[in-house]
Amino acid sequence: MSVNDAGRLPHLITEMKLIEAALRRNLPVLGICLGAQLLAKTLGATVYPNKEKEIGWYDVSPTDEAAVDPLLAEFQRTERVFQWHGDTFDIPKSAFHLAFSSLCANQAFRYGTNAYGLQFHLEVDEPMIHRWLRVAENKQEINALGGKIDPERIHLETPDHIRRLHQLSQHVFGQFIRLFDIQNEIAREVTRCSRKVISGE
Repeated sequence: MSVNDAGRLPHLITEMKLIEAALRRNLPVLGICLGAQLLAKTLGATVYPNKEKEIGWYDVSPTDEAAVDPLLAEFQRTERVFQWHGDTFDIPKSAFHLAFSSLCANQAFRYGTNAYGLQFHLEVDEPMIHRWLRVAENKQEINALGGKIDPERIHLETPDHIRRLHQLSQHVFGQFIRLFDIQNEIAREVTRCSRKVISGE
């Protein structure tokens, strides 16, 4: 599905409203693939078909901004990550561009300090990738590309790259979870300061 299918898939509108509410409350938000596109669209950016579908393992490179970003700081100059998308997005206004690839310029961004959009899939494991490739609808999507994507090659490449993908996912998701602790610490500090003001300390 695409963010631009919201007319026939109204749940996408609901998801964007929830994202908007979370951003207003300064809650950590992480969007992956379609989720990144939903986040970008919620922030006013345009989502549109990429010049080529990325399905399988592709090189992604971090931007200079990623080097000082807590989630993407562990990315080397080039990382092989798993992709499955046909759409892409513009980087939202005031957001930081964090990653790119040769086929898709906008692979990741951060808005504020705790809202992230990742076009690529760090959450997958090896069995999941093999299952995705065997789903009838996914097979149809690949076949419609006229041989540009070789599913057998993806099956064969997955064991070579999955370990590094897991290392990246552990760091990225671990750092993202820390954002919730940071938010809780801020809330506790605000409460402490408020109590001091009220008590006249």
